[in-house]
Amino acid sequence: MPLIGEHFTVLQSVDSTNNYAMAQAHAGLAMHGNTYFSSEQTGGKGQRGKTWETGSGQNLAISVVLNPGNLLLSDQFMLNIAVTLACYDLVNDHALTDLRIKWPNDIYWRDRKAGGILIENLVKGSEWQHAIAGVGLNINQTHFSSNLKNPVSLKQITGKTYDLIELARNLCSKLEHTFNSLQVEHQPLLEIYNRLLYKKNAAVTLKRNNIVFNSVIRGVTRQGRLVVYSNMEQEYDSGEIEWVLS
Repeated sequence: MPLIGEHFTVLQSVDSTNNYAMAQAHAGLAMHGNTYFSSEQTGGKGQRGKTWETGSGQNLAISVVLNPGNLLLSDQFMLNIAVTLACYDLVNDHALTDLRIKWPNDIYWRDRKAGGILIENLVKGSEWQHAIAGVGLNINQTHFSSNLKNPVSLKQITGKTYDLIELARNLCSKLEHTFNSLQVEHQPLLEIYNRLLYKKNAAVTLKRNNIVFNSVIRGVTRQGRLVVYSNMEQEYDSGEIEWVLS
């Protein structure tokens, strides 16, 4: 398979790099590793139908076409882990301290969100043909919409300005490493993800069906369920519960 980022396309403006990459994959014009970078997204996508707001020309927005290889459809969260760890490694090279992964796939510096991942899949029948891994990382932006609760950028953390194309290519190299590791063995990546988990072994406030409750975060399963303890151990899928952040 080609290296991730070997075919690297720079776009000036798109509604969403994920939409663009998915359209290329549907049309048979994209292969494994094709990467699409855009200086501007007019309709960036987040988890569960949310939008991803990003300043034009200030942040990293890319989507990568991935051939799942020997992964099964049941391994979708493990692919999420591989992409998330690549993003963590990229930001951590510069932020150096206080960086964590907030379940299921956000990059957090202290209690502030530095970026997130959205993976969309192209499935025909029972065949997992492609995954489109979309990454949004706050890099050079220093002023954010008041509607965003807790954003932070790499520039706010370090005081430095970054070359977005250089960071994007670096991310491709890191994703090549984590993706190849995933093809060999799952457990080591899962263990790293859990070691870096935001608020692990800490008491947090969660909400489910409008009921707010306190729990201790224990970890995340291979299937992507959050394991918490409150009187008894329970597991929750993404979207089933909400964090209640102060």
